Amino acid sequence: MSTAALVSLQEYLTTTYRPDCDYVDGVLLERNVGQKDHSKLQGAVLLWFYARRQELRLTAFVEQRIQVSTRRFRIPDVCVLNLPEPDEQIFIQPPYICIEVLSPEDTVPRMQERFDDYLAMGVPNIWVLDPATRRGWRITREGHLEALDGMLRTSDGRVEMRIADLLAAND
Repeated sequence: MSTAALVSLQEYLTTTYRPDCDYVDGVLLERNVGQKDHSKLQGAVLLWFYARRQELRLTAFVEQRIQVSTRRFRIPDVCVLNLPEPDEQIFIQPPYICIEVLSPEDTVPRMQERFDDYLAMGVPNIWVLDPATRRGWRITREGHLEALDGMLRTSDGRVEMRIADLLAAND
């Protein structure tokens, strides 16, 4: 859901929203958050990466603002970056992975616009997890590829994550 009035970029960058909002061409877009299954899965993903931080040379952030273009800011549920982590408070370089956890209110058109922004920014790996159906997908320019074997993999093979291990946190 978006607000009726346009918001300046300066106002967006200096205002605290709870929960934080995406900013798309002057419009604030609320994100679907706040349900237990969503939160638990976000936490499981964060912990999975934290436990492998040194081995993979990656670090994960929850609900981190990313400037995907001049007038667009997105807040993925989890984003994963190469170490060393960047100094800036709002990331301007493409994360290695952006991960979205679906909520019941998420719609395909709204999510696709978000994926398109990540792809246009140059994010090489976009993953989607659905706690309700216990399924996962890798998003590419060619389409949405379901992880039929239960493993989410990065395009370069550097990371392999078992979806069942993450969803065990929701049981």
